[in-house]
Amino acid sequence: MSISRLAKSVLLLLTSLLLGLSWAAPQTAQKLKAEDVVSRHLDSIGDAKARAAVSTRIISGTSQVIFRTTPTGQASGKAVLASDGAKNLIGMSFPSPVYPREQFGYDGETFLAAYTVPGVRSTLGAFLMTHRLIFKQGLMGGTLSSAWPLLDPSLRGAKVEYKGLKKIDNRELQEIGYVPRGAGELTITLYFDPENFRHVRTEYNRVIAAGVGDRSMITAQGKETRYKMVEQFSDFRQEAGLMLPHIYEIKLSADSGTGSFLAEWTLKLTNFAFNEKIDPASFIISAD
Repeated sequence: MSISRLAKSVLLLLTSLLLGLSWAAPQTAQKLKAEDVVSRHLDSIGDAKARAAVSTRIISGTSQVIFRTTPTGQASGKAVLASDGAKNLIGMSFPSPVYPREQFGYDGETFLAAYTVPGVRSTLGAFLMTHRLIFKQGLMGGTLSSAWPLLDPSLRGAKVEYKGLKKIDNRELQEIGYVPRGAGELTITLYFDPENFRHVRTEYNRVIAAGVGDRSMITAQGKETRYKMVEQFSDFRQEAGLMLPHIYEIKLSADSGTGSFLAEWTLKLTNFAFNEKIDPASFIISAD
């Protein structure tokens, strides 16, 4: 065989291999179902015995908030998360007279976001009060909470849909649409690491058209408003047989005719306590 014919043969072989790989990758991804991702995700937390052995959770650490839009600023303080079944609490405190705290509590029936200062909720608190189902579904806090809906075989009555791989921040992630009853115009998307199926991100998006929907979230000028909240989870390490994130980030953005809002909260979690008795009243918070 001449060198020219040999080169052509090698080229054809490489081309065939590359075409085969490019065809195989999406085919493999399409074979996955939402149920497969959920099952592998549960295994990524811990085996069934380890998951069943943990009931309540009390987690604490530090918190930092950065306000990116006017008035800009930042503060550092403390954070605590507690959960017992469907009950869930997230609290942050800051040494600031204008922004001393965030506190969100769901007692299994009622959700409440506390005022940051008397009579006034933060933009984050107002968003969560409008979309109470985020806490009622157990989504907030991801796998850090015992309320995480994927731990419930019934998924709290929600539907899940596998949407394939999506590149976010130069990283490919498995995408699952999560549709609970009563979600309305709020879209919820869960993202998982394709290698180990750990839950690493949740996105909440809502677009409110002028003069349509819940008017409490529409600006005075009646302009379209876009809200996006993202939870991100990283630094996974073992705690009592469970693989849990130790860095929890929340980012909230809002864009409307009157301006924009962007803030980020970062919780670095260092202390994990499990199976301690929690007074049910702890999840009932006062707005004030």
